[in-house]
Amino acid sequence: MTSRPSPSEAIREACLAAGACAAGFAAVEDLGDASEEYYAAWLSAHRNADMAYLEKYQPLRRNPAGLLEGAQTVVSAAFSYRRAPGTPRHPLLADYALGQDYHDVLRRRLAPVAALIEELFEGAQTRICVDTAPIHERLWAVKAGLGFIGKNAMLTVAAGAGSRVFLAEIITTARIAPDHPAPVTAAEACGDCERCLKACPSGALDGGAGVDARRCLSYNTIENRAETLPRDITLRGRRIYGCDICQDACPYNNADYTGPYIPEFAPREALYALRGPSDVIALDHAGYLELFRGSAVRRAKPAMLRRNARRAEGED
Repeated sequence: MTSRPSPSEAIREACLAAGACAAGFAAVEDLGDASEEYYAAWLSAHRNADMAYLEKYQPLRRNPAGLLEGAQTVVSAAFSYRRAPGTPRHPLLADYALGQDYHDVLRRRLAPVAALIEELFEGAQTRICVDTAPIHERLWAVKAGLGFIGKNAMLTVAAGAGSRVFLAEIITTARIAPDHPAPVTAAEACGDCERCLKACPSGALDGGAGVDARRCLSYNTIENRAETLPRDITLRGRRIYGCDICQDACPYNNADYTGPYIPEFAPREALYALRGPSDVIALDHAGYLELFRGSAVRRAKPAMLRRNARRAEGED
């Protein structure tokens, strides 16, 4: 007779069935002073640039219990957005933005998992979080055993997906047996490797799992709302939405991947009509709305994309 899986095993299997390449559990608790001090120092150095929202809700970032009354467990899941073999790179857009907007996709895919938790634990409540709630997602992923934070400051999944993953959480009042934190630390995993640090064209990485957003090409092309980019941000020959350079350099991202590919994240063919910065500059508002409908690229307004394209063309 085949034994029924435990609740934790059933929930993990449901996450994997939803397309996750890794999933784990962590008990809701305070992240501790070391994490708080590091984040406070990062903010005080103004490394968040003008992303003032990162300065808010500090108690919740330290302890997500306030996001759901009676919260006991954080279910952390990672979903790979790696391109299937043979899929071409896009010359202008980061890999994560080539398919459907991950916010909607992951929320939809995790809804059955949340429903299962509520079924298995009578009276349990759940809240799905996809990059919108004030949660230190990478730290909770480490606590849940998914992987480690590398020198590129990204969560690298121990299951082989590398750092090309989206993270999402289900906070629940159900008490689920926690997993052990990932056994690999950045110091052990990265060792003396500094490929990401050397590859970063603007020196945004400090080697200590920190990013200076003011110098980061991803921040400047996606989040920077200024009319003109800083003079030292060079985009010629680079992407105008996102970057991926530090990820391209990482050996963990160049290893063979045998996990699931999410169909919704497959590159949309229409995007390849944008072959160079001039195509973006020529794109009118109606064309922008049509081309990027349901895409994370909508995070950048048309004027921002044209600003980035002009810098890539050397006109700005």
